[in-house]
Amino acid sequence: RGIASWEIECGRGAGFDEIEHRAGGIEWSVHCPPRAFPPGTYTWRYRGVDGRGAKTEWSRPRTFTVPAGAAAMPMPERAHLLARIPRTHPRLFLRPENLAHLRELAGGALAGRFRDLEKECERILAAPPPTEEPRKYPPDMARGSEEWRSLWWGNRVYTIRALDSAAKLGFTRLLGGKEEYGQLARRILLECARWDPKGATGYRYNDEAGMPYAYYFSRTYSFIHDLLSEGERSACCAVMKIRGDELYRHLCPAHLWRPYGSHSNRAWHFLGEVGIAFLGEVEGAEDWIWFAMNVFFNVYPVWSDAEGGWHEGVSYWSSYIGRFTWWADVMRAAMGIDAYDKPYFSKAGYYAMYLMPPGKTGGGFGDGASRRRAQNLVPLMSQLAAQAGNPHWRWYVEQMGGPSEEGGYIGFIRGALPEVSPSPPGDLATSRLFRGTGQAYLNTTLMSAAEDVQVVFKSSPRGTWSHGSDANNAFLLFAYGERLLIRSGHYYNYGGPHHAGWVWSTRSVNSITVNGRDQLKRSPAAKGEIVAFRTSPSIDIAVGEAGGAYGVRSPGEDRPLLERFTRAILFVKPDLVVVYDRLAAPEASSFEYWLHAIHRFEMDGQRRIGVRSGGVLCDIDFLAPDGLILAQTDQYDPNPVERIREREWHLTASTPSKARSVEFVALYRPHRATEVVPSAASLQPLDGGYLLEAQIQGGTITALLPSRDDAELEARGLRARGRIAIERRGASGEVVERVEMGE
Repeated sequence: RGIASWEIECGRGAGFDEIEHRAGGIEWSVHCPPRAFPPGTYTWRYRGVDGRGAKTEWSRPRTFTVPAGAAAMPMPERAHLLARIPRTHPRLFLRPENLAHLRELAGGALAGRFRDLEKECERILAAPPPTEEPRKYPPDMARGSEEWRSLWWGNRVYTIRALDSAAKLGFTRLLGGKEEYGQLARRILLECARWDPKGATGYRYNDEAGMPYAYYFSRTYSFIHDLLSEGERSACCAVMKIRGDELYRHLCPAHLWRPYGSHSNRAWHFLGEVGIAFLGEVEGAEDWIWFAMNVFFNVYPVWSDAEGGWHEGVSYWSSYIGRFTWWADVMRAAMGIDAYDKPYFSKAGYYAMYLMPPGKTGGGFGDGASRRRAQNLVPLMSQLAAQAGNPHWRWYVEQMGGPSEEGGYIGFIRGALPEVSPSPPGDLATSRLFRGTGQAYLNTTLMSAAEDVQVVFKSSPRGTWSHGSDANNAFLLFAYGERLLIRSGHYYNYGGPHHAGWVWSTRSVNSITVNGRDQLKRSPAAKGEIVAFRTSPSIDIAVGEAGGAYGVRSPGEDRPLLERFTRAILFVKPDLVVVYDRLAAPEASSFEYWLHAIHRFEMDGQRRIGVRSGGVLCDIDFLAPDGLILAQTDQYDPNPVERIREREWHLTASTPSKARSVEFVALYRPHRATEVVPSAASLQPLDGGYLLEAQIQGGTITALLPSRDDAELEARGLRARGRIAIERRGASGEVVERVEMGE
């Protein structure tokens, strides 16, 4: 409280004798230096300065290391950054000096795209969009009701139709189109400028309508700036001053230290667009731009990791990153900042390639992802490939019919980017860990989902919140283009009874409940971690720990419900998945193992369970513990709304009695229905663990599975201490691969 600004000091090594970087007058709680540090170890500290100039004590020192080869992405100083933005218009997506080149392309290499733009504009001329102000919610309308949702989303669609039409008209006129285009764009813009900025399309009233109003209005304004009189410009500036300030007050500075708001993670870069469009014309626009750039350099994207992973699922990934690519275009044109210098964006497309090989249906974890198709990702992957110049990502879209040509003015501008030559992923491992978001994608091939067997495994330090509410130590199984073991439930109303009661529960995924209790629902405290990972062409292993995700035994206690839940996935490619679970509780407990499928499970005891999807089967064998109580149902708790008739099947394998600890050993054998696959397997108890032996196609596997961390296990020529060891042998008994793996 009372701090007006911050100072920061960063020294080489373990102290401050040699200062590498010093900065003061820092307005917010983030700072990205304007130059890159050489590789090495550094120590930093900060202090506050109040309005009278009095300084706090220095904070405790903290140390970090810049490794050799780290991405260098210094942030230009404020004055230098703002000076890069053109002082004349247009400023969004293109610069005034780009116009001549784009006009040349419109008459030459991109003539076809430009003709499409003109056709769109002719349709708008023939039937202009309505511009009457949308209505607000009636006083007696229940928030969240179907009627409310219809008006809430309907006003978004209405706003986009009006102002996106104006932006298309304005841009097309810039490149030599008819003056009628510009005049209609001007009329639409000025009529929308009369809407109450705190009304039905106000950001705080309905952000889904307020956000597109802000950025489409700003684009149109910049595209037709020369057609507007001084009075008309003033009217537009007055409107966007109110709307921009409302966005800024909502986002700044809290978004810098609480950057998890789902909608706010779009709104900040839309505010940046508004700031660029109205720089020098609206008071505060400089602050809006500087804030947006600080978000980008310091905290965005928060749901990601440095390997390209995404916490909230592929549906929200494609939606949010798709919109972000607009900001990547804007930053590059206005300020010369390349988003793909950032580690996340340099790898973002690998998330899609590993999770959804070409032709796949089923997008893994996250709201709205379960029925997503790889084909749905072609538009975004086309843009990522073009913007980043990545040949693997271009190959990916080529497998599904080639790049998707985006329409409109953005598609035209992107058409001017250099062509990227495709390169197949033969130089890549087929499996990948996205460590920071706690997901591993284990594949037999990246070439085609029709030939792939895939295990998706989640144990995430990001917890179980926002749109990535799926419980930890959960897995999914896909094979040969079919969904075998799935993430169940229906996503149609965020936080509604079915979503909160079922989808947020551990019971809805392939994981384990304890005494019938879920992991903490929709909570950042429900943390997991993939503590070990190894991949090879023959065997993948991923180990997750999620014992802490279940919280405490009862409110007010500090004793956990579960002391450990260690799940190891051993994928012997392509036909055997071993799932080995170790659970320990502070008191005797029951444990319920959950599995989910599109169709009914066929059960003949715990050693003979099967599930089918299309022409693909999965044989399931629970080797341990003995005496599991099996049950299945096609009902949810609670069921979705009546209009959703589809039901999935949920199997539980419950322990027959309570115990403080239990080990589950389950084998999954995915295969085409036309194939005959081995089924022989045995599990022998050892002192401190188990010996697993199983037949596979073309050979056998032997594995040591410890039940104690200090156990010395030895059998069949394998030895291990508290660690998993697995050996794969061919048909002639030769060792193909031997792996030892622990936490």
